[in-house]
Amino acid sequence: MNTTRGTAPRLRPAFDDQERRFGQVVGRLKDGAQQQVYPGAVLAVNFKSSLVVHKAVGRFTHDIAAPAVKLNTAYDLASLTKVVATTTMAMLLFERGRFGLDTPLIEVLPEFDQPSDPRRQRVTMRMLLAHSAGLPIYVPLYEKAQDREALISAACAVPLEADPGTSVGYSDLGFILLGVALERLANEPLNRFCQKEIFEPLGMLRACFCPPPSWRDSIPPTEKCQPLRQRVIQGEVQDENAAAMGGVAGHSGLFACAQEVAVFAECILNGGAPILKPETVELFTKRESSPPGTSRTLGWDTPSAPSQSGHFFSPTSFGHLGFTGTSLWIDPERRIAVTLLTNRTWPDRKSEAIKQLRPLLHNSIVETLK
Repeated sequence: MNTTRGTAPRLRPAFDDQERRFGQVVGRLKDGAQQQVYPGAVLAVNFKSSLVVHKAVGRFTHDIAAPAVKLNTAYDLASLTKVVATTTMAMLLFERGRFGLDTPLIEVLPEFDQPSDPRRQRVTMRMLLAHSAGLPIYVPLYEKAQDREALISAACAVPLEADPGTSVGYSDLGFILLGVALERLANEPLNRFCQKEIFEPLGMLRACFCPPPSWRDSIPPTEKCQPLRQRVIQGEVQDENAAAMGGVAGHSGLFACAQEVAVFAECILNGGAPILKPETVELFTKRESSPPGTSRTLGWDTPSAPSQSGHFFSPTSFGHLGFTGTSLWIDPERRIAVTLLTNRTWPDRKSEAIKQLRPLLHNSIVETLK
C-alpha cells in the first residue's frame, strides 16, 4: 500500500494562447499529420507546473473520413510503459525495501538460472533497469509461445549475448523479465499494482492495460494487419510479445491520453510527490556510470547526440520513446516535460519519418519557452 503522503501535483491549464505563442510548434505538429508522418497526434507541454500546450491534430488513420483525434484520445504508449508503469513500480518497491538494486535476478526468478551459463547468476535488478544485463535487444518469443506462462518460460531461457554489466543493449526482453520479477516481489499483477499505486493517486483515471472493448472505437489503430493476428490492431496492444502475455507486460501494454502522461511527468518534476520520495526520483533518473559510455539511467534514457529530444534539453534531462510513435522527455532544470502521442505505425511500421520531426518539435518548444 502507498504510504507516501501528499496530494497529486496540480498541472494548471494555461494553453488558451497556444496558437499564437506556440505557432511554430503547432505548425510543426500539423505538418506531421499533413505529411503523413503520423495520421494524428496529441502534444502536451508542461512548463513550471502549467500545461502551456495541449493540442490534438489529424485523424485516427489517413482516411479523411476517419474520426478526428481529440485532446482526450488514448493511445497505445508502447515502450513508455517501461517508465510510466514498470520503472515507477520498481521505484516504489525499492523504497519499501522489497529488493536492492544489486539483488541477483535469480533470487526473484530462480528459473532464469541455467547451469550451462553461470554468467546468468550475475544479472541484477539494476542491470535489467539499465539495459546492461547482456540480453538480446529483441526476440520474437510470440512465434512459439502463445500464452503468458509459455512466454515467461521462453524469456527465462533466452541465451545471453554479452557478459552482464559490460555493455548496453536496449532490451524489451529485460523489461519483460523485470515486470515478472516485480510482480513476484509485490505478490500482485503489474496492472493491478500500477492502477492502485500510481494511476489512481495521480488522477490518471483512463490510464490502463487492456482497455475495455467499449473503448476500442475511441482509440487510434496502430497497424492495419499483422501476420500473426491477421486483423486491424485497435484498442489492444500492438507489440506481439505483450499481446501473447495477455496485454500486460513490463515492456509494453499501457494505454493513456497525453494529459495523463503529462500529469505523471509533473509528479516526477515535483520530486515524485505524492507517490515517491525525491531521493528515489534522483537515484533512478541519474545517468549510470557503468558500463562506460552508457546513456541509460535506471529505466530512462538521457540525451546523447543526436537526441530525439533535440539540441536544447539540459544534460540532466531524461526521457523515453515508444515504438508506436510516442515519447516523453523531461528537463528538470527548465521544468519542462514534453509528451507526444501518435500512431506513426499506421498502416504499417515501415515509416520512421517521426525521427526527423520529433527533434525539430522539441527544439521549437524550448526556443519558444526561452
